[in-house]
Formats: sequence, structure tokens, C-alpha cells
Amino acid sequence: MDSYTCTVCAYVYNPEDGDPDAEIDPGTDFDSLPEDWVCPVCGASKAEFEVVE
Repeated sequence: MDSYTCTVCAYVYNPEDGDPDAEIDPGTDFDSLPEDWVCPVCGASKAEFEVVE
């Protein structure tokens, strides 16, 4: 599973960690996140994220 970085604030979504504050379980792939999920740091939408290479 790929990690994704927010192009607005550089937060990295790591699927191994999930997003506990948003009740996203560890092991949740970025593509499986709800469409209304936003960056927990700056509130940017999923569209503002890019895969970490």
C-alpha cells in the first residue's frame, strides 16, 4: 500500500497507521478512504494528495 502526501501541508497518510482521529482503521488503503475524508492537519480534500514515490 502506498503512502500519500498532502500537497498543501506535507502531512503523510500512511495506510499502516490509518487515521485514528477520523476512525480510519490501520490497514486502510488511501483509495478506500471515504470521499469526504480530509487532511487531519489542514483540511485539504483527497484530491490534494499525491502518492509518495
